[in-house]
Amino acid sequence: MAISNGDTLPDATLVELTGEGPKQVSLSERLAGRNVVIFALPGAFTGTCTTAHVPSFIRTADQFKAKGVDEIICLSVNDPFVLGAWSEQTGAGKAGIAMLGDPSAEFTKAVGMDFSAPPVGLVDRSKRYAMYVQDGTVTVIQAEANPGQCDLSGGEALLDAI
Repeated sequence: MAISNGDTLPDATLVELTGEGPKQVSLSERLAGRNVVIFALPGAFTGTCTTAHVPSFIRTADQFKAKGVDEIICLSVNDPFVLGAWSEQTGAGKAGIAMLGDPSAEFTKAVGMDFSAPPVGLVDRSKRYAMYVQDGTVTVIQAEANPGQCDLSGGEALLDAI
């Protein structure tokens, strides 16, 4: 069953590329006592993810901060090196968006947001969604019916919902 409003996110060990190399990140520690936006997508360097989803959060980053959001996290089933390169290419890192990898899709599967589309090379990927999390509890979640869409899960839509 997919994660929904009111649920507490399970802990997961994600990976982030830092100046010193890959670093393991405990999601529950990262969320503790904080207001965080997490948006998840099928994959780095893919069409809608690159042209719509990430740019929507770059455009709205300052507005989220003005609403008391401590951090914006982009979550993808990719390794930290790919996410680091994608962050540089999109400007997400410069905009203050943290890129966290869920390389084996453990978190994505645990929250019921995984899908596969083998004909296009996507296996065990994340559905497209965005959520507002307060101290580890989901207060708003907006998921797309189709991974190629970025309407409900875009930065502007989530900003309007919180």
